[in-house]
Amino acid sequence: MVDQHRKSVMIKQGFQASLPIALGYIPVAITFGVLAMQSGMSLLELTLMSALVYAGASQFMGANMIAVQASAIEIIVATFVLNFRHFIMSFSFANTIRETVSLRGRTLLSLGLTDETFAVAAIDKDKAAERNSAYYYGTIFLTAYLSWLVGTFLGGLLGEIIPEQLSQSMGIALYAMFIGLLIPAVKVNVRLAYIAVVAMLVNLLFSQFISSGWAIVLGTIIGGATGIHFLKENKT
Repeated sequence: MVDQHRKSVMIKQGFQASLPIALGYIPVAITFGVLAMQSGMSLLELTLMSALVYAGASQFMGANMIAVQASAIEIIVATFVLNFRHFIMSFSFANTIRETVSLRGRTLLSLGLTDETFAVAAIDKDKAAERNSAYYYGTIFLTAYLSWLVGTFLGGLLGEIIPEQLSQSMGIALYAMFIGLLIPAVKVNVRLAYIAVVAMLVNLLFSQFISSGWAIVLGTIIGGATGIHFLKENKT
């Protein structure tokens, strides 16, 4: 009985911790759904994309690449490169909860990691040592995931009825999201701004000679390599 009560407490606390993420995800997911519908994807396709890919920046990029008729290999490689950080986040998170959560549980929980849920998990590290912590993290991840799916579906429905001119203007949400992620980090370390600028310039330069998909891939890789140099130099 005590153990059941503790599980309920963990679920309740996890839901409370997930609300800010869910409230932030829904409008962005709606925007993605609208833009994906306007790029030529069906309601089923864009909903499945959120269900299976579940990575906001990559989905926006993928929808844009589909709109410009990029090849499948370009989309796959670009998504893999952009999402490579999830391997690092998964290993870090799994290591944090290894004492209280089984291998199977850690594997399942890692599927729900995003930048935002990982940030919450990193802040609430004390929960990792508590019994039934899997219910806490699982509730956070599941609530965030469902909010993204619901928002995407609603956006897809809206994309069928709102004018294309209006939907195109909603694309600014993507840039606002990136800027919102970049500015706080730049305040801590200004060198991160240099990395962003390098990636942008590389993408702009190569897009003049090769397809936009491969330009994004090169911009991400070269920008990341530049980051290794800048951040290493900052530590010395």
